[in-house]
Amino acid sequence: MNDPHASEATLDDLFEQARQAAQHSYSPYSRFRVGAALKLTNGEVVTGTNVENVSYGLTICAERAAVVRAVSRFGPQIQIVAVAVANRNDAASPPCGACRQVLAEFIVPDAAVIFPAADGIRTMPFHELLPLAFDMKTK
Repeated sequence: MNDPHASEATLDDLFEQARQAAQHSYSPYSRFRVGAALKLTNGEVVTGTNVENVSYGLTICAERAAVVRAVSRFGPQIQIVAVAVANRNDAASPPCGACRQVLAEFIVPDAAVIFPAADGIRTMPFHELLPLAFDMKTK
């Protein structure tokens, strides 16, 4: 990944912002506190955290919360150039399938994604994380 938006220092900072966002998690049921940070093409960083609900299907993940916040703040034309996901539980937490698909709507295909994996912190391009994203856009 030769993207200037995804330098090691940028990703480290983004990961730390995701860890800080996880502190605000509302997770009384799972106690799994997740935060996400998105770097946009305009240089802004937008964070989100997971918000659980007693009706578990209504829970929103940190990544989707961050996307919703970014669109609300900057409009639907946002482009994400890097994503960081972190948690306060010292556990693996790559973006779930639903979050990957929501990110696909706004992300640059080679955007770096950094997250805790079973073997440590992993960074990979988004297109490898979700190689066959559903897409209805007309060409």
